[in-house]
Amino acid sequence: MYRYSNGQISLSDFKQPVGMNLKENNRWVKKAQTIPWLEIEKRYAALFTNRKGNVAKPLRLALGACIIQSEYGYSDEEITLQIQENPYLQYFCGYPGYDDEKPPFDPSLMVYFRKRLTPEVLGEINEMILQDAKVRQAKEAESKDDNDSEDPPVTGGNSGTMIVDATCAPSNIRYPQDVSLLNEARENAEKLLDALHDPADGKKPRTYRKCARKDYLKYARSRKHTAKATRKAIGKQLGYLQRDLKAIDSKLSLGKSLAPRQNERLSTIRTIYEQQKYMYDHHTHSVSDRIVSVSQPFVRPIVRGKAGKPVEFGIKLDISVVDGWTRLEYHSFDAYNEAKNLQEMAERFYQREGHYPARILADKIYRNRENLSYCKTHGIRLSGPALGRPRKGETRDRTQDYRDECERVEVERRFSLAKRKCGMGLVTAKLRETAAHIIAMSVLVLNLRKIQCAFFACSFVLVVCFLIWWKTRYYSVDIKLSWVPNILLKVK
Repeated sequence: MYRYSNGQISLSDFKQPVGMNLKENNRWVKKAQTIPWLEIEKRYAALFTNRKGNVAKPLRLALGACIIQSEYGYSDEEITLQIQENPYLQYFCGYPGYDDEKPPFDPSLMVYFRKRLTPEVLGEINEMILQDAKVRQAKEAESKDDNDSEDPPVTGGNSGTMIVDATCAPSNIRYPQDVSLLNEARENAEKLLDALHDPADGKKPRTYRKCARKDYLKYARSRKHTAKATRKAIGKQLGYLQRDLKAIDSKLSLGKSLAPRQNERLSTIRTIYEQQKYMYDHHTHSVSDRIVSVSQPFVRPIVRGKAGKPVEFGIKLDISVVDGWTRLEYHSFDAYNEAKNLQEMAERFYQREGHYPARILADKIYRNRENLSYCKTHGIRLSGPALGRPRKGETRDRTQDYRDECERVEVERRFSLAKRKCGMGLVTAKLRETAAHIIAMSVLVLNLRKIQCAFFACSFVLVVCFLIWWKTRYYSVDIKLSWVPNILLKVK
């Protein structure tokens, strides 16, 4: 059950204790004013189809807590304490007044917030925020003088630039090694066997867990891991794990049952045993859909070929940057060729803008025959050299290539900022859906940071204009905003 909140309130209506004076220019107050809460709340309320039961937490509290957590990287317990202690965060989360008597919610509710705010929902919320920001920019552009305005918009044909690229957001897992992975699977199998065993059934099946632990520590504590020692350790762990699985099957055949989460863990352990057994028997180190974590079996190795990190373990994603605004185009835990998604990104651009982009800036991996033919058909220029050997007498416009490469760096900046400041650098969520939520939330926070930077830029321009007016107050000079970059260099 969901009940609509009171909506956005002004800071003057926010109830403050005596002696507290919140500032209008605070970043969280400004950020709260850039988000269309009412439109987003309508979309969030559609998730609650049942009209009975306990009333869910308001959208502004749920989304606000997720944004704050993505900004600072707080844990679920810490985020509740920060909201309880900070009046600015309480205003951002939709509180009617300052209240530090009790936490806003139980920390365990953050998991439900992340499950409800799926990447699809966050994508719609991101689009609402971008549309609202564009409307504000249009109003500011109309208020400027005609001489200060930019070039008139294109009414027909392709226009605009779309920058696309892919990256991997690593998950918080231990670096997978076959021996340690088998040891962890064996320990989990022993716990499942302990849960299935009833003392009334007699003696517990022998598992040799102490011997298995001793063999693993002997390998793990050795300084050098030769190929022969590694293969021997893997063979021993496979034997111990096979014995545990047979004991579990015998218990299940007697009518014993496991909880749903335990059944999922057992299925994961069986898959790990089958994959490791196949690689051990066939003397290979690769297998399809390889599991690298017992607790997160959906994580796959992503071969990136980067210096220092040839393989990453996490979720792979595609983003597009248009006019500085970032959108999450595609994400998957399985490795895929990002060039296959270029045409879908261009079609989504057409649905949003009503026309195709004039150019697409991308890596060389996107320049395959299918994408080049598609771009040629729709009048799109795809950056980069032509396929195959250069033609005889062909001259490349190196100035245009250099300009495209410089502008394509913008998407790398988005990745860098998202990984350093917005939680994409290390995904700590344990579930598939919550991990995808963190990726989508990082993209949303990127756009909010850009909007906030625009506010600071406007404030800086106003200060510069005041300094220019003060410098030229004795002269009859008409100061225009387009003069600011040139005059700013002369202000002393």
